[in-house]
Amino acid sequence: MNLQDLLEPFRFTFMQRGLIEVMLVGGLCGAMGAFVVARGLGFIGDAISHAIFPGIVIAYLGRFNFFIGALVFGVLTALGIGAINRNRRVKEDTAIGILFAGAFALGVVLISGVRTFTTDIGAILFGNVLAVSNDDVALTLLLGGVVMAVLWLFFKELLLVSFDRTSATALGLPVAWLDQLLLLLLTLTIIISLQAVGNILVLAMLITPAATARLFVQRFHTLLLLGSLIGALCGVCGLYASYYLNLASGGTIVLLTTLVFLVCFIAAPSDGWLVTTWRNLRANRIRSNA
Repeated sequence: MNLQDLLEPFRFTFMQRGLIEVMLVGGLCGAMGAFVVARGLGFIGDAISHAIFPGIVIAYLGRFNFFIGALVFGVLTALGIGAINRNRRVKEDTAIGILFAGAFALGVVLISGVRTFTTDIGAILFGNVLAVSNDDVALTLLLGGVVMAVLWLFFKELLLVSFDRTSATALGLPVAWLDQLLLLLLTLTIIISLQAVGNILVLAMLITPAATARLFVQRFHTLLLLGSLIGALCGVCGLYASYYLNLASGGTIVLLTTLVFLVCFIAAPSDGWLVTTWRNLRANRIRSNA
């Protein structure tokens, strides 16, 4: 592939907007994914991504921007998880399961009354980054900037709560409030990513880039930066691949991100499967010869 082939997609305005969108979404998901991986929030991310479904359906039925409907239900779900979780008799995973199932069921009931299930809803479920408008890109930039600004302002506090809740409590930090803040930031990230990779695939973009970065680095700051870089690069390369192969953009981006993880998982220089297997074989051989 020569330079002319690489520049060809830039002839189209929709590709220019799409590339900007996937870079923003990939970078943001990679950064937030560091917290998701560190704290084991994958289930929560999955729950929120499905719980916003009724908001999307209501926005579709009401003919207004799906961001608004998704935001309302996402925030309500995040606040609900935090509120129920404060009751010691109801564990966090139980609260997540209750709200996730209830909200998603509401979305199913609402959509069952729609006789014309058009591609508008399908695009939200599976992503259609090539359909983003200038307003969508601007909204992604605005909301993404808000998420990163809040993350920067409360980074030390969120980091301490993530790795040492006992010390955070001893220092007088509002642990429950910080948990709620992280859930809200995660909700915003998921909503921002909807049009790029879709409601169903967004969890992969939150987890996989950060999990890939985790194979190479130990420090959390580096994990956050490398995960963000991997997410942005996979988004751009995946969009390029979908353009030339005429494939679904969201699915292609996620598949490429997964492929990169698998390659790194096998061939990572320090903790990859090949290196780990070789070390174990060598250690066994030394023990057998001793």
